[in-house]
Amino acid sequence: MGIPAVILEGVGKRYRLGEHHGSGTNLREQMVRWGGRLLGRPAPVTHDLWSLRDVSLTVEEGQAIGIIGPNGAGKSTLLKIVSDITSPTEGRCRTHGRVGSLLEVGTGFHGALTGRENTFLNGAILGMKRNEIARRMDEIVEFAGIERFMDTPVRRYSSGMYLRLGFAIAAHLEADILIVDEVLAVGDAEFQRRCLGKMNELEESGRTVLFVSHNMDALVGMCPTAVWLDQGRIRRIGPAEEVVGEYNRSVTLHGGTTDLADRFPDADARVTAISLVDEADRALSVMSTWSTGHIVIEIAVNEPYPGLDVAVVVINSSGTIVLDECLRDATFELADRMLPGAYQLRCPVPAILSPGDYSVTLWLGSAYESGERYEDVLTFRVDGVDARRRAVKLGLPWEVIPGQG
Repeated sequence: MGIPAVILEGVGKRYRLGEHHGSGTNLREQMVRWGGRLLGRPAPVTHDLWSLRDVSLTVEEGQAIGIIGPNGAGKSTLLKIVSDITSPTEGRCRTHGRVGSLLEVGTGFHGALTGRENTFLNGAILGMKRNEIARRMDEIVEFAGIERFMDTPVRRYSSGMYLRLGFAIAAHLEADILIVDEVLAVGDAEFQRRCLGKMNELEESGRTVLFVSHNMDALVGMCPTAVWLDQGRIRRIGPAEEVVGEYNRSVTLHGGTTDLADRFPDADARVTAISLVDEADRALSVMSTWSTGHIVIEIAVNEPYPGLDVAVVVINSSGTIVLDECLRDATFELADRMLPGAYQLRCPVPAILSPGDYSVTLWLGSAYESGERYEDVLTFRVDGVDARRRAVKLGLPWEVIPGQG
């Protein structure tokens, strides 16, 4: 058993929500409330929201923990409590060592100060001496890649420059515990790669890392253990690959299959359902860039349908068609003699899609009939490393042509 770096004991965080304004805990809110009463405005309806409830967790020194869950699960609130940005409503949080956090772009920056001055300010907050910070300055500047702007007030920085400097400071100023939220999604692909590499270095050097991300491939690659938060409570703690797999499968329970039985009920042939599944036939709504899947289409043929064809069109979030496949291109003879009955068609989805959101549109018809179109009947997301930045093996046909002479 290692030495604990972070200990959470029954932690809960409650926020009081009102319809019109805050809960009246400062002078301005009190004046707004009093003014409303004088004008005859009814008192606002308030209710409690528990962002976290009964969270107990121990993170050992040198351990990298990935924290996953849907939006609103309490991930960022948990990191803010560990960072001592906010206090728990109930329970207790203890940390041992300096905590460096990157929870949002520009956290802890003063807009009127330069990048260099903010670096010294952040180091001082961590309890470091000026000469310690100065010793690491060159490394920070090199990593951030904004040397020309280090003596410029950060209020003139772009969000990308904020992020670069913020992460460089958090990663290089000798924090014992590094906390990183999904803010890395703001950076470009090359900077994200460098950040993930740096976090791996910190973990190997014995630093403790708490990492929140929706990039499941990056999280599994860096964190041996994952914590799954759901509605403010811990649902599961375990090996990252297992927890992420279970989480991804749970997401699909709310939309991995689309029922289309009520569309075009009088057609001679129609689509009744569509789903995206993995290699073990488990429904998916999130794919990895490294994995293959299948779009499974259920069809019902009511009358002999000569020349039947089904087209699958996969479209990215920009409206660009990235995959366009037809049944007859793959199995012409089978499609040409579809007799009445129920059929299951399986269209492979190769591991070539870049990270992002996708929708699927279907067409069912023949060369002799216009057919029917099923718009946006399935949506899914791809997480992981950009396919354009890695090798893709498609099994392309080669030709060998004998030389002359």
